[in-house]
Amino acid sequence: MASVVLEFKPSAGDSEPQNRPVLIIGQLVNLQKVGWNQIKGKLQPGVSKETWQAALGALNPNPTDSCPLYLNHAAVAALPSRVSRHNSPSSAHFVTRLVRSCLPGGSNRCIVMVCEHSDVFASSCAIARAFPLFTRRSSSSRRAEKKNVTVEFLIVEQDSSTLDAAELECLSNAADGVRLAARIVDTPCNEMNTDHFLDEIRAVGTELGITPVIIRGEELKQKGFGGIYGVGKAAEHPPALAVLSHKPDGATQTIAWVGKGIVYDTGGLSIKGKTTMPGMKRDCGGAAAILGAFRATVKQGFNDNLHAVFCLAENAVGPIATRPDDIHTLYSGKTVEINNTDAEGRLVLADGVVYASKDLSADIILDMATLTGAQGISTGKHHAAVMTNNEQWEIACVRAGRSSGDLAHPLVYCPELHFSEFTSAVADMKNSVADRENAQSSCAGLFIGSHLGFDWPGVWVHVDIASPVHAGERATGFGVAMLMALFGQASDDCTLNNVSPLGAAASMNEDQMERDCKRRRLV
Repeated sequence: MASVVLEFKPSAGDSEPQNRPVLIIGQLVNLQKVGWNQIKGKLQPGVSKETWQAALGALNPNPTDSCPLYLNHAAVAALPSRVSRHNSPSSAHFVTRLVRSCLPGGSNRCIVMVCEHSDVFASSCAIARAFPLFTRRSSSSRRAEKKNVTVEFLIVEQDSSTLDAAELECLSNAADGVRLAARIVDTPCNEMNTDHFLDEIRAVGTELGITPVIIRGEELKQKGFGGIYGVGKAAEHPPALAVLSHKPDGATQTIAWVGKGIVYDTGGLSIKGKTTMPGMKRDCGGAAAILGAFRATVKQGFNDNLHAVFCLAENAVGPIATRPDDIHTLYSGKTVEINNTDAEGRLVLADGVVYASKDLSADIILDMATLTGAQGISTGKHHAAVMTNNEQWEIACVRAGRSSGDLAHPLVYCPELHFSEFTSAVADMKNSVADRENAQSSCAGLFIGSHLGFDWPGVWVHVDIASPVHAGERATGFGVAMLMALFGQASDDCTLNNVSPLGAAASMNEDQMERDCKRRRLV
C-alpha cells in the first residue's frame, strides 16, 4: 500500500481487466443506471454484457455486497442502499472498506466510482484512506516499483458529465492531505518526534511559500506558554508552538485552526498502563489533520486569513516532568493545578487557542484533537465529537461531516453546569474533572474554552477525534475532509463551495451555484 500512486482522471481509459484489474463500486441503484457502453471498455473481453447484468442481479447489499466478474481481475461492489440521517449519503466508511477488501491486486489498477455529483468529494477522500503511505515492512523496502491506482467517477445524474480539471485537482489535493495526515499519525515517535513534525511543517511551508513561526523550548517558558512547556519539558526533543499563516489580499476575516500535536503520550507521571499506552503515537492526530487540510486548502485558493497553529510536545517521564500538584500559569494568565498529567492535551490547546486570539486576532478558532478516550463512548468510533459556543457552527459541523464523510455529532455545551468540575482550592482551576461520570468529553473541551473566556465574542469550535483518528491499527487521516468542507465557503474552488454548509453554498440554490462555478472556470 505504501508505494501506491493515486490518480484521479476524467477517464481511466479502456483496458482489458487481465492487464489492468478493475473495481466498480457504487449504490446498487446507481450501478443499475450505468450503461454497458460506459464500462465495457474496462471489462471486455473477459466480461460480457450478460455477465455484468447477472452480477448486478446477484448483488444484495446488507449493508454491502460484492461479486467477482472475471477471476481475480474484475469485481463489482455495492454500497448500502440507504443510510441513516447521522451517516454520510456517500457511505464513505463503506467505500474505504470495500476498496480495501475488493480491489483486485496488481501494479496498475482502476477504480470506477459510480455516484451522484454531491458524493464525489467524500468518496475521493474515502478512497484515499484505503491507501496508507507509512510502512516499515522489510518486504516493501525491497520493492522499488510503484503501484498505480487510477480513479474515474461516473456521475449518474441527468446532467452528468466527466469531472473537469479543476475538480480533479481538488480531489487530488484532498486525497494527498488525507494521506499526509494518516502517514504522520501512523509514524512512531522514534521517527516522528517534535523535531520531525517541525520538518513536516517546514516542508508544507516551503511548498506553499510560507515561512513558519516557531517558538520552542525555553522560549516557550519565557513567553508564558506554561501549558505546552509544562507538558513537553521532560522529553529529549523540546516542545514547540509552530504557526503557518496564509494572508491573502482582500481577506475579510481571520480563521485559526489549532491542532494538538502530542507526538507520544506516556501519560506523564500519571502513567498509562501497558495495554493503554500502545497506540499513543496517534495523539498528534489533530495537528496532523490540520497540516494536511491547510496544505490542501491553501493550494485550492482560500480568500480569508488562515492560520494553522501546531501545539507540539511529547508527554514524557523524566526528572523534570510535571508532577501532580504542580501549578502552571498558562498563556491566558490563568493558573492550573495539575491533578492528572495524563490530561495534557487540553493544556497545550489552551495555550494554542489563546495565542490564536491574542496574537493572531482570530475571529473564528477551531481546535482539533485526540482529546479524550471518553469521546468514543460519547459519539462512537466513526463520529467526531463537536462542541462550540455557536449553534449555527454546531449545525454546520454536522452537515460538513455528512458532506465530507468525516462524520461529527454535537456534545453538550453547558459551562454553567459542568465547569465547576475543575474547581481548585489553590489555583484558578484543576486540569482534570472531579467526577469522571459527568460529561467527560464536554468538560475537557470546556477547559480549553475557559482560557478564551466563555464570554469571548468570536466563534470557538472544539473537535475531539480520539476514536475516528484510526480504524484498527491504521490511521484514517480523519479531519482533513471535514475542515476543507466546513470552511469551503471561503475557497476559490467550486467543489469545496458545493460541499460547504456555510455561506454561499448553503444559501444559493444548486442551479445558481453550478452556473457561478462554470462561469468562474471560464474566466
